[in-house]
Amino acid sequence: MISTCVVKCMPDFQKQNVQWFPGHMAKTRRIIKESLKLVDGVVEIVDARVPYSSSNPELGAIIKNKPRIVILNKFDLADQKATEIWIDDYRKRGIHAIAADCKSGRGIGKFIPECKKALSGVIERNKERGMTGKSLRLMVVGIPNTGKSSFINRMAGKNKAVAEDRAGVTKGNQWFSVGGGIELLDTPGVLWPKFEDPEVGDRLAFIGSVKDQVTDMETLSCRLLDVLNKTHSEMIKERYKISDFENLQGWETLEKIGRKRGFLIKGGEIDYERTAAVLCDEFRGGKLGRISLELP
Repeated sequence: MISTCVVKCMPDFQKQNVQWFPGHMAKTRRIIKESLKLVDGVVEIVDARVPYSSSNPELGAIIKNKPRIVILNKFDLADQKATEIWIDDYRKRGIHAIAADCKSGRGIGKFIPECKKALSGVIERNKERGMTGKSLRLMVVGIPNTGKSSFINRMAGKNKAVAEDRAGVTKGNQWFSVGGGIELLDTPGVLWPKFEDPEVGDRLAFIGSVKDQVTDMETLSCRLLDVLNKTHSEMIKERYKISDFENLQGWETLEKIGRKRGFLIKGGEIDYERTAAVLCDEFRGGKLGRISLELP
């Protein structure tokens, strides 16, 4: 008898693409367009592990010439060298960028100075109009679960914005004064209607930006292991104390992990559901190590 996980992780099933576009996200896109006239610039929060996949490809076209600052959040979970490469790439494209961990506050001190660099033209125009000291207003955008609320809470110094480690918790626009002559406008997380590259959908599901309820966790964990087996096999070996898996398929590696951890059900079968949940949680929590899944 073939196990449930084996069936789910066979190649035909792995061709199923992750897609998620709740109706409220179309509304959010309209809100962002309507709110642009209220702000001087845009702050985009991306996940440092997947800066490309966690950046909304429509954003540039929506904000047009508005100054943009990118915060590579959760950089403590990403490979440090990869993050440095990303920041250099952003700067070469004329986009201001910093790396930070919004929960702990590491790197956040760079935000206000970088913000004033990015908006130097706005500051100069305000001076010419006799409005020296006028607050700079920025819209904070980003896809779900990249850390917008954690960023605003850290900047505001108080937990006014809801922050939870799951997708889709910010429901409407809110203004926050964060000191330094800066005001932030929070917006709900927004994804785009379709992931043209199926690997983008996978990566967003890996980090938790797509709700687990709309994905199959066992299949997702198999796909994650297929990726990590090729790029970070030593981390898997170290974390789960398994060996001889580098040439195995994801479901076979998942089976080894479940057996090693003793996640068994009646009859000695592997509890694939529990094993998959633990793997995804430990990857997202950085317990496997600092991992970046893409480079510019």
